[in-house]
Amino acid sequence: MSAAASKTGLFDCRDAYVATLEALGAENNDIVAVVNDSVGSSKLGKFRDTFPERLINVGIAEQNMVGVGAGLANGGKVAFVSGASCFLTGRSLEQVKADVAYSQANVKLCGISSGVAYGELGPTHHSIEDVAWLRTMGNIDIIVPADPWETEQAIRHAAATEGPVFIRISRMGVPALERPEDAQFQIGKAEVLHTGDDAAILANGTVVCRALEAAKTLAAEGIHVRVVNMSSMSPIDEAAILAAAQTGAIVTAEEHSVRGGLGGAVAEIVAQHTPCRLKILGFAGFQPTGSAEFLMEQAGLTAEHIAASVRTLLDR
Repeated sequence: MSAAASKTGLFDCRDAYVATLEALGAENNDIVAVVNDSVGSSKLGKFRDTFPERLINVGIAEQNMVGVGAGLANGGKVAFVSGASCFLTGRSLEQVKADVAYSQANVKLCGISSGVAYGELGPTHHSIEDVAWLRTMGNIDIIVPADPWETEQAIRHAAATEGPVFIRISRMGVPALERPEDAQFQIGKAEVLHTGDDAAILANGTVVCRALEAAKTLAAEGIHVRVVNMSSMSPIDEAAILAAAQTGAIVTAEEHSVRGGLGGAVAEIVAQHTPCRLKILGFAGFQPTGSAEFLMEQAGLTAEHIAASVRTLLDR
């Protein structure tokens, strides 16, 4: 992993994204990048300098950006279309539906600075509906990486997969999660990061590290919870969700709306197969202007709040 950790040991997953794209671009001349005047925020400056003929900047024209990506894909290219996730998905929803998902174009949608990473810029720049919008379409692999390693794996999966992929990439610092050396990313498969049968915490993206902290706190109290990384949102690992339901209590936690994201997907599955106690943590609606950490705390997306939600479900 070439992404460098900050002094606090936190990583910006955009670094893993661009390092992987540059490496893949050196191996495959068909890989192209399409951006919406976001070379800086997508950190694609080095890719542009290395492959100047393979980066297309369409300006602030997101619908056109997705259409250009689809056109390049139809011409045999592997198009990585990058932009702020709020605009990439919100402004281009029709093009994503018709030109990418319905057409099964070989386009990789990279939603940068997703969730509430643009906290101070307010609700117009928050992207807490993107997974819900795209999850309803089908035909698109949706991945919400939890750390730089998983971001790299998601980009490699996208490049190797024929068809649409959406990858949600935050700019909020996250730690590198501990995994076995032989760990492998597989689309449609969840990852159990902490074992336990008293309850389960299902999380993805920037919240996974917080869920692990909550599990450690609860373990010290004699409450042993399973922590499952649900980075693959579509296809989703139904077996892992049903296994979590067997504990009798599930808390979902995500940097997304409580409607239509991970919590919604889990609710759809357990309600049909194995109903159990369920608490969905996320954003209940439009958020005010404030730092990302402030907004996360207000939504209960801290380790302390997640642990408290588990205790409440277990009545302890």
